Amino acid sequence: MQRAALFRGGDAQMAAGDLGELLVPYMPTIRVPKSGDRVYKTECAFSYDSPDSEGGLYVCMNTFLGFGREHIERHYRKTGQCVYLHLKRHVREKVPGASGGALPKRRNAKLFLDLETSSDLNSDDFEYEDEAKLILFPDHYEISLPNIEELPALVTIACDALLSAKSPYRKQEPDSWEEELQASKHAKALVQLDNGVRIPPSGWKCSKCDLRENLWLNLTDGSVLCGKWFFDGSGGNGHAVEHYKETGYPLAVKLGTITPDGADVYSFDEEEPVLDPHIAKHLAHFGIDMLQMQVTENGLRDNDIKPRVSEWEVIQEAGVKLKPMYGPGYTGMKNLGNSCYLNAVMQAIFSIPEFQRAYVGNLPRIFDYSPLDPTQDFNTQMAKLGHGLLSGQYSKPPMKSELIEQVMKEEHKPQRNGISPRMFKAFISKGHPEFSSNRQQDAQEFFLHLINLVERNPVGSENPSDVFRFLVEERTQCCQSRKVRYTERVDYIMQLPVAMEAATNKDELIAYELKRREAEAARRPLPELVRAKIPFSACLQAFSEPSNVEDFWSSALQAKSAGVKTSRFASFPEYLVVQIKKFTFGLDWIPKKLDVSIDMPDFLDISHLRARGLQPGEEELPDIAPPIVIPDDPKALDIDESSVMQLAEMGFPLEACRKAVYYTGNLGAEVAFNWIIAHMEEPDFAEPLVIPAFGEVASSGAAALGAVGLDNQPPEETVAIIISMGFQRNLAIQALKATNNNLERALEWIFSHPDPEEETDPALDTMDMENNANANILAEAGSEGPRIKDGPGRYELFGFISHMGTSTMSGHYVCHLRKEGRWVIYNDLRVCASERPPKDLGYIYFYHRIPS
Repeated sequence: MQRAALFRGGDAQMAAGDLGELLVPYMPTIRVPKSGDRVYKTECAFSYDSPDSEGGLYVCMNTFLGFGREHIERHYRKTGQCVYLHLKRHVREKVPGASGGALPKRRNAKLFLDLETSSDLNSDDFEYEDEAKLILFPDHYEISLPNIEELPALVTIACDALLSAKSPYRKQEPDSWEEELQASKHAKALVQLDNGVRIPPSGWKCSKCDLRENLWLNLTDGSVLCGKWFFDGSGGNGHAVEHYKETGYPLAVKLGTITPDGADVYSFDEEEPVLDPHIAKHLAHFGIDMLQMQVTENGLRDNDIKPRVSEWEVIQEAGVKLKPMYGPGYTGMKNLGNSCYLNAVMQAIFSIPEFQRAYVGNLPRIFDYSPLDPTQDFNTQMAKLGHGLLSGQYSKPPMKSELIEQVMKEEHKPQRNGISPRMFKAFISKGHPEFSSNRQQDAQEFFLHLINLVERNPVGSENPSDVFRFLVEERTQCCQSRKVRYTERVDYIMQLPVAMEAATNKDELIAYELKRREAEAARRPLPELVRAKIPFSACLQAFSEPSNVEDFWSSALQAKSAGVKTSRFASFPEYLVVQIKKFTFGLDWIPKKLDVSIDMPDFLDISHLRARGLQPGEEELPDIAPPIVIPDDPKALDIDESSVMQLAEMGFPLEACRKAVYYTGNLGAEVAFNWIIAHMEEPDFAEPLVIPAFGEVASSGAAALGAVGLDNQPPEETVAIIISMGFQRNLAIQALKATNNNLERALEWIFSHPDPEEETDPALDTMDMENNANANILAEAGSEGPRIKDGPGRYELFGFISHMGTSTMSGHYVCHLRKEGRWVIYNDLRVCASERPPKDLGYIYFYHRIPS
């Protein structure tokens, strides 16, 4: 242990040769980060420890993964890696007499540029000291850095490259959520002229031209000016940039992007979008109250809706003093930029005991058997998130003043409350065009995406997602022959329609609409909002009523006919998730929301919706498949333009979208999306659609329509579509052969014929099968079928997720959960006891079965 003493002794010196000799056995394991290597120097792979934590962070010099003090030994035992870079940030109170208002002292600031300063600390009162050491395991030899003269050149280069590496969550694509905006250098000391300018809630126009779109508010003098011109003719005349060149006023906010959650800010001086941590104060200077801003139908924002009825105010319980909650189960989550949908869903998920047991209860086993790179393992990241939310380790109450004074005498440990789910989001959204972006998303779609990943990554003999799974019996009837067909499918969400026609305040709604239109025409403030009041019983009735089946083909008539479909519960789940179908599509294909109030019950009984199966006197439709129809002129095939537009709005080339819809036989945007994912690397991906003549060899068009090859081999194009959905090639071929190469029926066949010997390809685990909102998995009579937890249909409400805003593409999500006998609101990092839970304004509700 003589060498250990040399390192641990503060006054001991070691010759350069001795230090080099000590490191020689470890040199083959030390790597220099290359371009593309991800360096995790801000967060532990198994916990939310960071260099700010008491034990600091250990970064492996070979894998560049970070580990907290509780998990470093696990990585050493598993990999045998011995050399780690230990990073620690110390926070101390400034010594008396330090200049007030100065920036915090920071040694070696270049080491941790991407570390955030604790928001609980006043930077004028504290100073920071960053420390880096090389640690050699298993004896914990310490080598302080910098030590350039004594360390071998390779070690010095590796340490410097690791310390200067950028965040692993940054990408080159500007639309990626991982491209995190930085706070503008002008934000803190921005000068705002006291010129009496007040910005009206609507009617904006460029002060130098007549443009009323793409307008920017200069945060120094309040000038409203148009943005730059774009190549397609849209945009503006560039007056905002000209104004900056004339005045030097650096920051501007885009009008129409201001919500209580933030706004789009651009720095002309820094030439990039930036964050303004003081945006609320800067907007208030011009009379704009962020808490009352919300989207209007034309895409602008206004603050004319009074606080007592505003959706933003009611759902977030603004204006009410809420008591913060701390401890296990009361940990908040940082908003990474429109990631509130993820925060809300995960808070609800980890309030369920089955998920707690599966991931947190099995945490040691999951961590011990995690792959060498735990950042790329679903179960590890779920266990990490669950532990972060439930342990209470990151949700501690503020210290009393006398304790703070006592601690300040030595070293102040900053209070870290809440966790930042960057690593979790990076993994769970990988490969998904929407969830990997910085755009707002639909919480219901993310819930299904999560369930899909849980299903594909079993954590034990019993999958926690079983608690949501239930069977739906669908009864389809031919209106002409009166014959019926019963099928079953798996679902995870009860989608409840909004029965607008049953509103109990119709007269008030009509009067409000007239006043609103008059106010808009006269450019006056809007009247006080009147929200439609819908009885829950009417929504439940609408769910149970028959619906028309489009393009129904009757096997009894061997022709298309009118058909109706009725859905019932073939089983009731342990946990019932109810989605209120508030979102619809406008004529411009932009999702919009129905602003309604529904009296959701605390106790719900849907026993009367239990399926009964084939009834006496009913005659079943013959089990005959519809004929395969190939047009004489393939060029005459209609392409579903609505599906094309849905795909184009995701950012894919228009011609690629047309090909995807054509080659998947107009089966919808979901199937076409999978075609795009499977073909986007092809050189002619974005080339115009060329429809081949009928009979051509390997005809792509005929293949997509289910044409039968001469040797009865399924067309490769159709096989590729099924493979792109995450299925094995042999299963795709077997399904197509069994269904005469009909793509839609082949998918149904796969879901109704589970193959117990099928091996899952890990590379396909992140493929997205949740695009079908109902997760249709057909289960034929006689098959083993999916695992379900059937029981009584009586439930009690324990949580709900609410959305603020006019569409899934914007707004904000919060979650309310009932814990320990009271309601709690989870609003990103803020966790408080709820005083007025807005149960009538929720979007997704969570019910637990009442034991019989």
